[in-house]
Amino acid sequence: MSLLIRRYQPKDKDVVLTLFSDGIREHIHPCFQNAMTSPLYIFISLTLCVVGYLVGSLFVAVLFPAAWATLIYYCSYKLFDDYVQERLRTDMQDIIGNYLSRPGDCFWVAEAEQDGKTQILGIVAVMAKQSGKEKVGELFRMIISPKCRRMGLGKKMTQTVIDFCKDQGFSKVVLETSSTQMAAVALYKKLGFKLKLTHKDTQAGPWIILLTRVTILKMEKNL
Repeated sequence: MSLLIRRYQPKDKDVVLTLFSDGIREHIHPCFQNAMTSPLYIFISLTLCVVGYLVGSLFVAVLFPAAWATLIYYCSYKLFDDYVQERLRTDMQDIIGNYLSRPGDCFWVAEAEQDGKTQILGIVAVMAKQSGKEKVGELFRMIISPKCRRMGLGKKMTQTVIDFCKDQGFSKVVLETSSTQMAAVALYKKLGFKLKLTHKDTQAGPWIILLTRVTILKMEKNL
């Protein structure tokens, strides 16, 4: 597959927004699955089943854990869908203005010919940030289409950011991802990123983060 990684152009907007939205919402089910298969949540589900049976009937024994699972799925959906909606209202609404108006920022798309037509299969962005006396590049909006997963595109897109940051004279590349996105975490580690810290500070309510058991990972790579 012949791949071209180039700067974003205005004509790309609709495809890029769809790819971004779909790519983030893909994490809803893994988030739900990770939470529900944790030992604590398995215990809670079984306990609710037993309590429901003891205080009601077989129907209640099924109803209680089903209601619990529904709550966790709602929180998982809310976490990622709210993030998409917020980004579409803010920085992704004006990609040129937010990512291509300063020399230290950039937004790339990866395109290739598939099924006889050129398609955008990946996106990534970087923004210059001041960290004390250091200038660093922060990687944002990494999304790879399911059509070309496990083909090295994520590595190429990340390396594009790294090379750009080196050319800009940045001291390091930093990024944030979530504990749900373990494939991305593994990729970043292979490319030399180290885990700097973890936190739970997001735009979502604290009870959503608590119930989904999601942790935000901050990683960085020295250049």
